[in-house]
Amino acid sequence: ASLEEIGLVQEKIIPRGVAMQCRITTEDPAKDFAPSTGMLDVCRHSVGPGLRIDGYSYPGMVVQPYFDSLLVKYTATHKNWDGVIRRMRRALRDNHIRGVKTNIPFLL
Repeated sequence: ASLEEIGLVQEKIIPRGVAMQCRITTEDPAKDFAPSTGMLDVCRHSVGPGLRIDGYSYPGMVVQPYFDSLLVKYTATHKNWDGVIRRMRRALRDNHIRGVKTNIPFLL
């Protein structure tokens, strides 16, 4: 079925807030985003309402240079733009990833 056939037409779509995604990668912004490899000594992600975490990482995980540098992806949602920015900044500041460099300082 097409979107029109199931009633999803532009005129009927009502905005219900905004979302923002940040890709947390094992890249070092201070070194021109060079890959950062090694073992994750600490890995604790932010949690809370309006925050989704896609990915899987854990203490003891070895980050190797042979794959995509994506470690985890955060998606924050809120009813307005200022709220989603505050929520994402909190998520980025509150996580604890140690053992490899990440792009979090660049994202903040």
